[in-house]
Amino acid sequence: MSKDERRKAILMMLNERRRETRANLAFELGVSKRTIEYDVANLSLEYPIYTVQGKGGGIYVLENFHPDRNYLNEKQTELLERLLETLEGEDRTTMQGIIRTCALPQKGGLYGRKNP
Repeated sequence: MSKDERRKAILMMLNERRRETRANLAFELGVSKRTIEYDVANLSLEYPIYTVQGKGGGIYVLENFHPDRNYLNEKQTELLERLLETLEGEDRTTMQGIIRTCALPQKGGLYGRKNP
């Protein structure tokens, strides 16, 4: 299995389970825990994946993220948020809905900012 195939498999497993441990992923995929760490670090650059240390910890994907769905990237979201400031009434409400629905979910809000 190539690293791209393995990373896709990790993403799919996390999407199904929402939480997993390094050890379980390493065992299932036949690689070392360190390889899983590298893969998760790489995946977390593009997807809302994060880790929690200690008891009850593990590797998580945000609940409302689904990899088969298309999301706005950060620049697209920022542009729509700037445009939102110029809108009023129903147009503003509609744009807020688009941003909430289509922006890539991030822990702590959209790209670390408060939701519009």
